[in-house]
Amino acid sequence: MIHIKRTYDPPAREDGRRFLVERLWPRGMKKESLIMDEWLKDVAPSAELRKWFGHQPERWAEFQKRYKEELRANPDGWKPLLEASKRATVTLLYSAHDIEHNGAIVLRDFLSARQRRRATTVAGSSTARSATARARKSAARSSTQARAAP
Repeated sequence: MIHIKRTYDPPAREDGRRFLVERLWPRGMKKESLIMDEWLKDVAPSAELRKWFGHQPERWAEFQKRYKEELRANPDGWKPLLEASKRATVTLLYSAHDIEHNGAIVLRDFLSARQRRRATTVAGSSTARSATARARKSAARSSTQARAAP
């Protein structure tokens, strides 16, 4: 499970592993006061994209599109988060004041889509393997019955 949370909010037990997903350190926060497991700067939006967006809600749709393009081009940045989320709850920490328009939302949704796609693929391949196994058994029974017939 992947959650998001502001860096300024107190940590909670249900946060699981906490990752700061900002390129810049949160304003006014001492490094020793932020409880986190790791700072993943490289998964954050590029400086250029962050500056262009400027937390202007009218640019939100385009920001999401551009950030997802950056994420697709940088799997080494987000794969550790996806791997960690397989084993435990992961909380993505962000410092933006706008809780509805920020990079952590895009990243969470991007990762969640990857999780769902993987689950569907795994379930699909399990179903395909089961169907193949049933077909083989059925063919073997038919072959055995054909040989046993007078």
